[in-house]
Amino acid sequence: MHESSLIPDLIAKITALAAENGSTKVTSIEITIGALTGMDADHLREHFVTAAVGTVAEGAEIHCRISDDPLSSDIILESLELET
Repeated sequence: MHESSLIPDLIAKITALAAENGSTKVTSIEITIGALTGMDADHLREHFVTAAVGTVAEGAEIHCRISDDPLSSDIILESLELET
């Protein structure tokens, strides 16, 4: 499963950015899903929700779009909203 490495990496990025900004809660994230990840928005949300349990991202709203680049194989964190 490709998402088994992509989702934990995404959670790690979110956690690091929240810590850098002195936040303990992420309320919303915006993600671009690479066309080659093999995931659609619902699939990503399902895995993200499970992986986020117990982290600063637990319960965050997830806004996804699929990349226009047919060769993209990454999940790109576009933005996040933090609670201070």
